Amino acid sequence: MDRRRRHQRKSGQTLVEYALILAFISVVAILVLQQLGGEVVNVYNKIYTKIQEAPTASSGFSG
Repeated sequence: MDRRRRHQRKSGQTLVEYALILAFISVVAILVLQQLGGEVVNVYNKIYTKIQEAPTASSGFSG
């Protein structure tokens, strides 16, 4: 019986350890994505601005 309890305790401990690791990885991923999110918006805005500034066929551009 003692052996069974020890095994159950180890299983529970392992489950808690995995949950803590998963929580840590999740927090890190959220922080990284928040940082990258701002950078992605900046790049998108730069591209959008360049497209808006580009000459169009109706603006009389003759190559």
